[in-house]
Amino acid sequence: MGRYRVQRLRDMGGNPETTIRDTREFMSYYPIFVDLKNKKAVVVGGGLVAQRKIETLLTCGADVHIISQDLTTELQNCLAEGKIRLLGSEFSENYLKDAFIVIAATDDSALNRMVSKIAREKGMLVNVVDQPMDCNFIVPSVIKRGDLLIAVSTSGKSPAMARRIRERLSRQFGGEYGDFLTLLGKLRKEILSKGLSQEENSRIFHELVDSPILESIRRKDWKDTASNLERILQMRFSPEDVINYIKAE
Repeated sequence: MGRYRVQRLRDMGGNPETTIRDTREFMSYYPIFVDLKNKKAVVVGGGLVAQRKIETLLTCGADVHIISQDLTTELQNCLAEGKIRLLGSEFSENYLKDAFIVIAATDDSALNRMVSKIAREKGMLVNVVDQPMDCNFIVPSVIKRGDLLIAVSTSGKSPAMARRIRERLSRQFGGEYGDFLTLLGKLRKEILSKGLSQEENSRIFHELVDSPILESIRRKDWKDTASNLERILQMRFSPEDVINYIKAE
């Protein structure tokens, strides 16, 4: 396999070829969340779009390798700090060895398509920016509130619509959801350790979720939160206990 020059990625608008290809019938996607911790991720491209992809991959614990002639300042800093590894300035099939996931994010659609073809032939997950027909997975628009992840997808038909829906949901789901989930996760472990019946556990979990606790957390009313926990769990809780539970993770 020859070597191919990788140009610095620009923030891309639509291009005529992508627009035409996107009018084809889209497949129905299977929604899934993937564990990328310590998995090799190869990103082809070194511009702003690649940077955003890499930031997300690093957040998920992936082992990020990059192929690009030029890098943004932020990516240069990541390289200097050892957060990512530079494989080379030109793409080679050999760089995909042992990769779990591949992202092609250059402004060269032909190169992106070739990277996709090779990766798919090797059975790898591959995403090509702005070329959905060359992907075997697409990336949804995501809202993250602690451990709460809400993914929005239009199956590639309208990323603008997905962004608009995400913006609306972002206003509806505030940071209190992340705090509430942290609290619920800690309480769940303690409740399950008590050896109660499945029916009793289910009753308690649903009562917690349906209680006014979420609203109390939103107001940072720790006294009211503690009072509701005492009522549901028949245990003593202080406002300080609530704060410690939320900060536990």
